[in-house]
Amino acid sequence: MENLSITVSFEMTLDSFSFPPGAKYPIFFIGIFMYLFAVVCNLTLLFLIVLQQGLHKPMYFIMFSLPLNDLVGITSMFPKVLSDIVTETNYTYYPLCVFQGLMLHMSGSAYLFILAAMAFDRYIAICMPLRYNAIMTPKVVSGIVALFWSLNTLLIVVLFALQGLHSRCRSHIVNGFCDNASLVKLSCSNTTVNNIYGLFITAAMEVFSLSIQVFSYVKILITCLATGRSEAKNKAINTCVAQLIIFITFEIVMIFFVLSHRFANVNSNLQKIMGLLIFLVPPILNPIVYGLYSQEIRKHLLKVFKRKISV
Repeated sequence: MENLSITVSFEMTLDSFSFPPGAKYPIFFIGIFMYLFAVVCNLTLLFLIVLQQGLHKPMYFIMFSLPLNDLVGITSMFPKVLSDIVTETNYTYYPLCVFQGLMLHMSGSAYLFILAAMAFDRYIAICMPLRYNAIMTPKVVSGIVALFWSLNTLLIVVLFALQGLHSRCRSHIVNGFCDNASLVKLSCSNTTVNNIYGLFITAAMEVFSLSIQVFSYVKILITCLATGRSEAKNKAINTCVAQLIIFITFEIVMIFFVLSHRFANVNSNLQKIMGLLIFLVPPILNPIVYGLYSQEIRKHLLKVFKRKISV
């Protein structure tokens, strides 16, 4: 009885991924390459924003949270998943599982707040260019960043704190990594409160982020069409396309993953893969897309490379 209590309380097993024979090592090395690529790209973007004086602007102060958040998300999940794939161990400990789930949910929800803040910044810059510096002061920008990180942390900490209302009677995580829905399923008691709160904050953050982005980009397009300046139109279109590519991809994957936990007939392997893509696709695509569509980032990156070559 004592050993059973310890197993249920601390040591946990994870669902393993089903791969064809001989695919384990190719998948592992491809995964390592993707992880290192994402880390290098996001660190490059972070250092570029910090070290280049020309990027010390409100837009890039807000954007700084994006690669930072991507690094937290992918590092909280991907190395552990790759390790489990190659070693075929598939176990973890409850405190580590909760910490991983907490970091993953904070990263995923923060993404919505960051995109909303970036969209608002672009709205002010393009629709109110003469008032931009007066509105987006360092104090206001710092307040926006502090607000969305604080609100995001509060909502997710409460989400995971609600798990303390229930005792656990299972030790198997029905996923390849730890997330809130899988942790809630460890309980044998009524988890209605957890499910309602989880769906509520997910819907609230989605509506909040989507409303700000739709409002901002509709206003941007209207302003550009009204001005008739091709330069302004191109700037708006590039800004919209870059963010919409990432946002739509993220939304499709996340909505499927969240809803898949509510239906029993969803293929478990597909569910786990879609969960991985939430934290894998944005860290890889974000620095590429924003790097390609941001003329200032390209300019400063080329300047750094030319300086290194000349040295």
